Amino acid sequence: MTELGGLEAILLAAGSGRRFGGGKLLAPWGDGVLLDGALDAAFSAPVRKVTVVTGAGAEQVSEVARTHARRIGREADLRLVHAPDHEGGMGASLRAGAASLPADTSGVFVFLGDMPRIPKSVLVPLSRALADGAKAAAPVFDGKRGHPALIGPDLLPDILTLGGDAGARAVLQGLGSGLALVEAPDDGVLFDVDQPGDLIPRP
Repeated sequence: MTELGGLEAILLAAGSGRRFGGGKLLAPWGDGVLLDGALDAAFSAPVRKVTVVTGAGAEQVSEVARTHARRIGREADLRLVHAPDHEGGMGASLRAGAASLPADTSGVFVFLGDMPRIPKSVLVPLSRALADGAKAAAPVFDGKRGHPALIGPDLLPDILTLGGDAGARAVLQGLGSGLALVEAPDDGVLFDVDQPGDLIPRP
């Protein structure tokens, strides 16, 4: 089984969280805030750096990211990129993050800031699927495809053309057997926070 170097991570943290009532990524979660959960997953991936794309509440989001990276000794591996047109949707934020990646990037994980329960054990298998020849890889649980997506180098130019709310899903469409699906150990690859009630732990 081969390994792949040159991987990067993009964490989308630019949304305003309108359906949540605002300030979603800064809402309490565990011992920190919701964004900490997503940062924990992104920094656990086999990547060189984590690029956090900011938009709404950029100053506060950036400070959370810096504090988290400092706490785990990964300050040098954090990149902050602001998406000035973030109100245009997820596509604009993903595009800004992708445009900042080094030219030698061999693949990019796309994490969402409101998904704090990504199981870390699925991250290396995703990277191995890409190394073994897949154009992209994504986790599945209970037959449903989840996050994060891992997008290979051949598809990176497609990210730069995204617009509106088109995220990684738009890039993965139509790949067929070129998309490797990796079984996840739990539903953390599907769980996201939309409403304040989603923050309440299940019994």
